[in-house]
Amino acid sequence: MNLLKSTNNQLITGNCLFCGTGLQHTFVDLGMSPPCESYRSLKQLNEVEPFYPLHVYVCEECLLVQLQEYISPENIFSDYAYFSSYSDSWLQHAKKYVDLVVERFQLNQESQVIEIASNDGYLLQYFVAKSIPALGIEPAANVAEVAIKKGIPTIVKFFGQETAKEQVAKGKQADLLLGNNVLAHTPYLNDFVKGMKIILKPHGVITMEFPHLMRLIEENQFDTIYHEHFSYFSFLTVDKIFAAHGLTIFDVEELTTHGGSLRIYARHNEDSSKPI
Repeated sequence: MNLLKSTNNQLITGNCLFCGTGLQHTFVDLGMSPPCESYRSLKQLNEVEPFYPLHVYVCEECLLVQLQEYISPENIFSDYAYFSSYSDSWLQHAKKYVDLVVERFQLNQESQVIEIASNDGYLLQYFVAKSIPALGIEPAANVAEVAIKKGIPTIVKFFGQETAKEQVAKGKQADLLLGNNVLAHTPYLNDFVKGMKIILKPHGVITMEFPHLMRLIEENQFDTIYHEHFSYFSFLTVDKIFAAHGLTIFDVEELTTHGGSLRIYARHNEDSSKPI
């Protein structure tokens, strides 16, 4: 972990994932914890298990609440234990979303839907059932394999500018670009949002869902803080992040999922067809 000293002799621990300001204000310190998805086998019970800090900071400049990158995403997500389709209620949520956006944005067989962190195809399967072209981008090969077997085109990669440029070069750009509970999962926040700007068609729409910081505070949801969640977003902060990369949030919904979430709708700044 990068330790710096500020000019007023306060200890600064790393830099903000968004604006780069030195972090010195604790949001909450939950001590040390093992990674949440590192399930132990019987033969591992007598082995040493690594613990990492769960010390969350808030940036004094942009107010992003964040956990530093104590564990890399490659170590967390390359072989992943979570399969979205195991939850019936989450499948219902996904199907309801698909019906909503297909009607609202008039998606059809000529449209291109791209999902970042598409998991096992839990959501894209409902676009495929409507004959709407869909592409998943999923870093965990073991999970992506399940989606591919369902007939959902899926590339096994982490998302960012490089992946976005690769897909654009192949003629793939999104009329609808979506990501559910992925924005909080990357420590490379600026690269991630820049990638969304690149892969989105001029009149395309982005939707992102993520747990709402206000619900975490109001309901003391400390158990939603773990190493996979690098960022904890308020609407104020996520609006700043998107604006910094040429994207305008034009609508937002409050959801009950994951203890209370936000779903934001974004577009290119230049797209005046979708008023705020």
